Amino acid sequence: MSEKQHKAEHRNRPTGAAFMAFMREGWAPRAAGLPELSEAARYAADRRAAVSAQFPGERLVIPAGGLKIRSNDTDYVFRPHSAFAHLTGLGADREPDAVLVLEPSDSGTGHDACLYFVPLADRDSEEFFADSRSGEFWVGSRPTLQSASAELGLPTRHLSELPDALAKDVGPSGLAVRVVREADREVAQQVDEIRTQAGLTSEEQVSAAQESDQQLTRTLSTMRMVKDAWEVQQMQEAVDATATAFDAVVEQLPEAVRRGRGERWIEGVFGLHARHAGNGVGYDSICAAGDHATTLHWIRNTGEVQDGQLLLLDAGVETDALYTADVTRTVPVSGTFTAPQRRVYEAVLEAQEAGLAAVRPGNRFKDVHAAAIEVIARHLLDWGLLPEDVTLEQTLDAEEGQFHRRWMVHGTSHHLGIDVHDCAQALRADYVDAELREGMVLTVEPGLYFKADDLLVPEELRGIGVRIEDDVVVTADGARNLSAMLPRTPDEVEAWVRAGGVR
Repeated sequence: MSEKQHKAEHRNRPTGAAFMAFMREGWAPRAAGLPELSEAARYAADRRAAVSAQFPGERLVIPAGGLKIRSNDTDYVFRPHSAFAHLTGLGADREPDAVLVLEPSDSGTGHDACLYFVPLADRDSEEFFADSRSGEFWVGSRPTLQSASAELGLPTRHLSELPDALAKDVGPSGLAVRVVREADREVAQQVDEIRTQAGLTSEEQVSAAQESDQQLTRTLSTMRMVKDAWEVQQMQEAVDATATAFDAVVEQLPEAVRRGRGERWIEGVFGLHARHAGNGVGYDSICAAGDHATTLHWIRNTGEVQDGQLLLLDAGVETDALYTADVTRTVPVSGTFTAPQRRVYEAVLEAQEAGLAAVRPGNRFKDVHAAAIEVIARHLLDWGLLPEDVTLEQTLDAEEGQFHRRWMVHGTSHHLGIDVHDCAQALRADYVDAELREGMVLTVEPGLYFKADDLLVPEELRGIGVRIEDDVVVTADGARNLSAMLPRTPDEVEAWVRAGGVR
């Protein structure tokens, strides 16, 4: 549930009967009619059916989560838990404290879904004008039970009915309940209390219940690995918007140099386009110039952008349905790579090409990293950077080698979707060791990072960081690069910068 805000004692509002009556009268009728079933909801119904088949006869509880305080009495913009969004079709800023419940059907087959949430209040209620978190005066019109039901294609009930619904028929020999615990700790606590009241109190029973919750969380995360057609389209829309934002950033490079604190300027330009085209950025943008590009998650973005440097931009637009792109381009601020910069860039590009070629059905997820990292390690070996007498096979050995990780620390790929690092709860067997299948969307993003204070590399390479990242969807016979419209080769990148972001 939502975190409790501090209520300042110095703030008072009128409570007199005359004022209350005055606030409740004189409003035009609300618009009639109900929304159509959303496109997202059509696909969400199939996902719920897939979950239902895996947990027959059990009550499944998937909360959206609540509002989180940013400071004092202001909240962060609400983002529902990814599993909730995936199974309801609700995306940006909807609906705080809501809970999706999949109830075993009375027919004995499948589940009946119901959404519990706080609907739009009547205008004769105090909530209408006095509640700063849900009142219409403060946050605008919100769905009614009827409109949400029409939009999502499932029954809806007031959140106040949730406790009784969760407690119904639970017991040692009754209905089993699973909850996505991390989505909403208070809802998870309610479920735990219901289990206790039902007599499920032994250490073995408590442990089994928590493991069942974790299994539900893991299943909901793993099932997002293979995207349906609508999800792939969402991913393409996110990438298309990201490409437009990248063009705008490249066009603004001279201004970023001129103004000073240019990393913040770059961040702002990308964020403007992300917020306009979708829900915003899918994660904090990495706008790293010069040596900052050697810090993998540089999100402070406080540095200068100067001619002669490389700018590493790792950023993605998130759609209103919460699907995010994750693309990286490294560009020469002045429009021309220096010889050392180009040497590093070409090595990373060769590694990425090897990784992209490994993305095809039947290959394992880990094959993508293996293909790319072999290229990285070979270049480092040829450049004389690995320890003396170490062979390529030795540095690639997972137990005794891995010397290349000094300059390429991270993995080359991850699943992408509603979360930028999607499907994170999946087991290794279902992720790293699993075969790639049609509909999976993943990144391919090798890099090389030579820190300015690294005395093991030649001085000319110090302070150079390069990463190239694209988003690809696995197809029936290979893969399609969703972000292929963005320049990648050194010559293409130089031409892009010189043309001011015009591709």
